[in-house]
Amino acid sequence: MSLKICIAQLNYCVGDMRGNAQKIIDAARSAYADGCRLLVTPELAICGYAAEDLFLRSSFIQACDDAVNLVARELADLKGLTAVVGTPTRGNSSPGDEAVHGVRTKSISVQQRHNAARVLREGQVIDTYAKRELPNYQVFDERRYFTPGQGICVFQAGEGADAVSIGLLICEDAWFEEPGRLAKEAGAELLVVINASPFHVGKHGEREQMMRMRVLATGLPLVYAHLVGGQDEIVFEGCSFALQADGSVAGRAESFKENLFLAQINKGRAAIEIAAKTEPERAPEADLWDALVLGVRDYLGKNGFPGAILGLSGGIDSALVLAIAVDALGADNVRAVMMPSPYTADISWLDARDMAERLKVRYDEISIVPQFNAFKASLSREFAGLPEDTTEENIQARIRGVLLMALSNKFGSIVLTTGNKSEMATGYCTLYGDMAGGFAVIKDLLKTTVFELVRWRNLNDPYGTGSQPIPERIITRPPSAELRADQTDQDSLPPYEVLDAILERYMENDQSIATIVAAGFDAAVVERVTRLIKINEYKRRQSPVGIRVTHRSFGKDWRYPITSRFRA
Repeated sequence: MSLKICIAQLNYCVGDMRGNAQKIIDAARSAYADGCRLLVTPELAICGYAAEDLFLRSSFIQACDDAVNLVARELADLKGLTAVVGTPTRGNSSPGDEAVHGVRTKSISVQQRHNAARVLREGQVIDTYAKRELPNYQVFDERRYFTPGQGICVFQAGEGADAVSIGLLICEDAWFEEPGRLAKEAGAELLVVINASPFHVGKHGEREQMMRMRVLATGLPLVYAHLVGGQDEIVFEGCSFALQADGSVAGRAESFKENLFLAQINKGRAAIEIAAKTEPERAPEADLWDALVLGVRDYLGKNGFPGAILGLSGGIDSALVLAIAVDALGADNVRAVMMPSPYTADISWLDARDMAERLKVRYDEISIVPQFNAFKASLSREFAGLPEDTTEENIQARIRGVLLMALSNKFGSIVLTTGNKSEMATGYCTLYGDMAGGFAVIKDLLKTTVFELVRWRNLNDPYGTGSQPIPERIITRPPSAELRADQTDQDSLPPYEVLDAILERYMENDQSIATIVAAGFDAAVVERVTRLIKINEYKRRQSPVGIRVTHRSFGKDWRYPITSRFRA
C-alpha cells in the first residue's frame, strides 16, 4: 500500500497569478503521469511570497481566487489526484458594536484575509486550511495582512487501501506544538507542511531540526514543501525534505533549483515509511554563493532588466560582485567600467583588466580626471584656503555614480552597487556615489565574509563561467577606496576582524555596548563603531535594496529611527 507525492518546489513570481497557476497545472500533469496522486505546492504559491500590501487590495485576492479556480478546472480530469495550493483567501467578517475607551461605536466592516491553502480534487475545493500561527518578526509582517485561522485540516489522499490521512500545516504552524497535535488527534497519519521560509546561512539546518522536534512530538512522519526563488531582498532556497517518524531524513531536494520532488509513502501495518532521493548536505559557502546568484538572476529577470553594469575598481568588493553577476546572468549580459581618478594605482588598472578578461565581460575605461578637475575649478572660490578632505573624496565617488547611471539610463542595464555590510554599518560609503544604483548585491556580507567567499569562488566553479576569476593580488592587497594618496580602509576603520566581530554582536545579535566590552573588546573602539552605526542610519535608508543572507540584515530586519539619542 503506497501513495506517491510530488512537491512542486518551483520559482513562483509575486503577482503573476495566471503564470503561477500554469506552473502548478504543468507540474500536476507531469506528476500524475509519473504516478503521483498528491501534489503539494509551497505557501502562497498562487500569488508568490511575499506580496506585502498587495494583500490589502480586494482585486488581488479576487485574482488569486480566479487562479485557484483555474487550477481546479484544469486538473478536473486527473481522477484521484489531490492538489494542495497555497493561496490567500477571504475570511468571514461582519460589522458590529464595540467599545472604544468605554464609548459604544459602530465598527466598520473589514474583510478578513487568511494565509491559506485550498485542497482540490477533480475540479472541486474539498477543504480549506487557514494558517494559525502568523509570524511577525525578522522580515515577516503577516499580522498586518492576515487573521489567524482557528481550524484544522485532515484530508484523504489516494484511494482505497493506498489512502493516507494528511494533516495540513502552513510554515509557522509547525514551529508550535498545538497545530500538529490537533491534526494527529483528528486522525492524521502524515504531516504535510507548506512553506515560504526566507534563506539565511544555516537556516536549513534550523528548519530540519525544528521539524524533527515536531515529528518526535507527534510520532508522525513529515513532508516539508518549500519555495525556491528570489523576491526583492529575500531568497528562498527550496531544499524541500521528508522526515521519517523517528526524525531521520527520508529525502531532501536540491537547493536553489526548481524541482518536482517525489516521495513514496509506504503504508505498512505498523507505521508509514517514506522513500525519496536525498541530496547531500552542502558547505555554507556553496549555499551563500547560490543565494546571491539566484537573488541577482531573479531580481533582474523578474523585473525585466536586460543586463547589469558595475564599476570595477580593482578592489575585492567589485571583483566579488562581478563574479556573482557573471554566474547569475552570463558574461554577455554584464558590463564592467573602470573609472580611474588621479589616485588610482597602476595595479588597480591591471587587476581590473585581468579580471574582466578572465570572465570575458565587456570592459571599458572612462577617466574621471577631467570631471574631477572641473568640479574643483567650479568650487575653487568657495573652497579657497581650505584643505582637501572627504569633500573631494566624495566628489570622485559621485562622478562615478553619475557616469554609471548615465550608462544605465542609455542602455537599460541596472547598476549593481558594490558596498558591503561593514561599509553600510559604519557609513564608509558615499550617498549618490558608490551607493548609487539599483541593486546592492553584497549589502548583507561583512567584509571578512567577502574575503572568505572570494577565496571559495576561486577554488570552485559552480556555474562553469571560469575557475579562479579573481586575481590573487586583489585578495592580498590592503583594501582601499583610492580617493586620496596612499589611502587604506584602516585609516578610517578598525581592522575588519575587529570591526566585523563588533558588528555581528551589536547589530546582528543585539548585544549591548557593555556586554561587548565585557567580552574583551576595547571600550573606545566599541563606542566608536556603535556610534558610527547610529549616525549613519540616514544613509542606509537611502541605499538600494540588497540580498538578505544573514538572520539580521539592513532591510526589513532592521527598523531603527534616524533621530534617536539612545546609546547602549
